[in-house]
Amino acid sequence: MLKFSGIILACAALLGGANGVAFAHGEKKSGTAPVVKEQTDWGIAGDAAKAARTVEVSMGDDMRFTPSTLSVKQGETIRFVVLNKGALLHEFVIGTRAENAKHAELMLKFPGMEHDEPYMAHVDPGKTGEIVWTFNRAGEFEFACLIAGHFQAGMVGTITVAAN
Repeated sequence: MLKFSGIILACAALLGGANGVAFAHGEKKSGTAPVVKEQTDWGIAGDAAKAARTVEVSMGDDMRFTPSTLSVKQGETIRFVVLNKGALLHEFVIGTRAENAKHAELMLKFPGMEHDEPYMAHVDPGKTGEIVWTFNRAGEFEFACLIAGHFQAGMVGTITVAAN
C-alpha cells in the first residue's frame, strides 16, 4: 500500500504541472492571478503594503544563504528580497523543517517537478526574487533551496519567530 500511495503522490505532482496549475522552476512569469492566501504552519502570504521591513537574502553556488539566520516577531509581515549571486538556479522556500525535508526528497525523485506557492521564490542566476510573508505563528522555521542536491548540500537557513 505504501508503494501505491507514493505512486499516487507522484502522479498528482506531475498532473498538477500538466494542468498548468503551477510554474516550472525558473523565473516567475508575471500574471494577473491574485496570490492565494492559505494558512500554513509557518504563516500566511502577506500584503506588501503591510510589510514591517524588508530583509535582503543572497544565495550562491557555495550552497549558502547570507544571512543564514533571521529573527522576526509573531504577526510581523516581512518583504524578502532574494538575490541569486550564483550561476545556477536557486530558490528560497519558507517552511517547517519537516515540510522542506519532505519536499526536498520529492525534488530528488522528480527534479522537473512544477510548483509555485507564495512562500517560494525561484530565482535565475543574477536575478532577484521577492516574497511577502506574514509570520502569524511563533516557532522555529527554515528557508531552503530545494533544487535537487542543494538542500542536501546544506543550503538551509533558520527563521525564529518570537511569540508576542
